[in-house]
Amino acid sequence: MIKFKKNTLKKRSITQRWITNNLAVVVLIMISIMLAFVYAIQTFYYASARQTLTSELTSIVNLLNRYAQDSETNLSSEMRSTFESFSAKDKMELMAVNSKGRVVLTSSGFSPSAGTIIPDYENLLNGGDGYWVGKAENQEKIMAVCADISSFSSEYHAVRVVCSLTEIDRAVGTVIIGATIVCSMILLMLVLTGIYFVGSIIKPIMQVSNMAGKFAKGDFSSRIRYQDSDEIGDLCKAINHMADELSTAEEMKNEFISSVSHELRTPLTAIKGWAETISYADNDPETVRKGMNVIVNETARLSQMVEELLDFSRMQSGHFTLQKATMDVLAELGDAVLIYMNKKVQDNIRIEYDEPEMLPFVYGDKNRIRQVFINIIDNAVKYSDAGGHVRIKAFEQDGNVCVSVSDDGCGIKASDLPKIKTKFYKPNHTRRGSGIGLAVADEIISEHGGSIDITSEEGVGTTVLITLPPESHET
Repeated sequence: MIKFKKNTLKKRSITQRWITNNLAVVVLIMISIMLAFVYAIQTFYYASARQTLTSELTSIVNLLNRYAQDSETNLSSEMRSTFESFSAKDKMELMAVNSKGRVVLTSSGFSPSAGTIIPDYENLLNGGDGYWVGKAENQEKIMAVCADISSFSSEYHAVRVVCSLTEIDRAVGTVIIGATIVCSMILLMLVLTGIYFVGSIIKPIMQVSNMAGKFAKGDFSSRIRYQDSDEIGDLCKAINHMADELSTAEEMKNEFISSVSHELRTPLTAIKGWAETISYADNDPETVRKGMNVIVNETARLSQMVEELLDFSRMQSGHFTLQKATMDVLAELGDAVLIYMNKKVQDNIRIEYDEPEMLPFVYGDKNRIRQVFINIIDNAVKYSDAGGHVRIKAFEQDGNVCVSVSDDGCGIKASDLPKIKTKFYKPNHTRRGSGIGLAVADEIISEHGGSIDITSEEGVGTTVLITLPPESHET
């Protein structure tokens, strides 16, 4: 038996991605800045110390040179006197180096051992600037600057100034510690604010994810609570609006299923009942005639409902097509009116048709246009009470072909009027109908470049205005 391996890839959260992609980059940048800052500070302090040593050494060399130029002065004696009275001996040490590279005279009175290497002096002999930073015999970090005096002294070849870098390194270390603390505080603030910011994004996203799971199970009762007016707030509002729409659509779908079930059951019950009655009415022609009349009418109702459902299904799947050609609107309207003329006898509803002599031709599907007329007139008759009055009028307005169907029936509530053309929507559940006929009619007229406008007042009546462009506009 084949066994499938589970997906071992771990899901990376937004927080992990933020730490990896953003925080890590910020840390690297701050470390780079910190290293550059440390280097700059150390370079600045060391440059200042070197400048001080160089300045002090230059003053000593100039003084010794003046002694050498005075023939009455003993240079060796004056050098010893100068070294002994060196004023900055508490900060640095002054040394004299002979031609063999040995320190023979110091301001402190203590000379290095004979084999001690003097890198700054060797650097000077090799044509360098006589500058050196390193560790002394006692491992103390020092800085030394050396100057050549062989031009005016035969006993001594160079003088050098040496200072300890311990205090300077301590000062640099203090600055580094302070900068590290500041950087750490900045990083801590970045982490805290970043976690808060990422959390403010993750929380509504998790709510959206949880809500999507509930939507998948058919639960549209939950809503996202998010108060900020930003892009995520817009997303949450859109999700909440979608939930409202889905909830409304779900309710309308359930009502539609219930309504269609009832609408199908009523004619089927009538057909079955009259079929059974006719089967036992062998010698009663009148009963057979009435029964057949009911069966025919109820079958026509079933056929109309099925056609509406099929049209709606085609619209939803994108397979709704029109067979357009030049057509006479008055001919199709006349056929639709003729179908409902008998209603004035059956339901005591008076139908009045105001037919003009001529209207512009329309480029469209005559069967679909007639279907729209039948649907609108059927609604007017259906929502009219016994003794009601349905007025149908065809006319030309602003170059368009218009058909108006008015009734004095129950009317439509103002709150229901904006949703009247929505699929599955029924403003009045006491009247028969599936709730998709008007939606199908509106789609057909829209495909012809026209419009259906509905005005209504509850308890007064409803007027439906169908507007179609003439053939010249379409072609």
